[in-house]
Amino acid sequence: MNHTAKINHDAVLRARVALLGSETLPVREQVAAYRVLVRVSPLAYLPLLTVALYEYSRQEFAHQEETALALRNESVAAARRMYALEPERAPLLLDALFRYREQLGLMGRQDELASVDAETALAAAGRPAPAV
Repeated sequence: MNHTAKINHDAVLRARVALLGSETLPVREQVAAYRVLVRVSPLAYLPLLTVALYEYSRQEFAHQEETALALRNESVAAARRMYALEPERAPLLLDALFRYREQLGLMGRQDELASVDAETALAAAGRPAPAV
């Protein structure tokens, strides 16, 4: 069985129609659509998902720190996937890491900043982070 057998093609169609519609989608709906579409076209939608997750965390969950952090963590994960597929997309990963670091700092989670800083240095130098 190939990977496309697990994809809900109706969900993919609905996501594409929503994004192609004439109205500007709320960021919540953009995130939902990109989460579906990244499964079928990761190169096209991982960068969009990365940015939309950050915007979602900032616009909808600025006062819910744990949720904002989780969304930014998902943004970093999407950027890592993109970087693994196309290492020249390091700026996307660096931006996601910076925004994740920013949220950690706001929450006073100093113990986690060192690992983010180390990954940032590796990405800036053009080297992949070690597998976790």
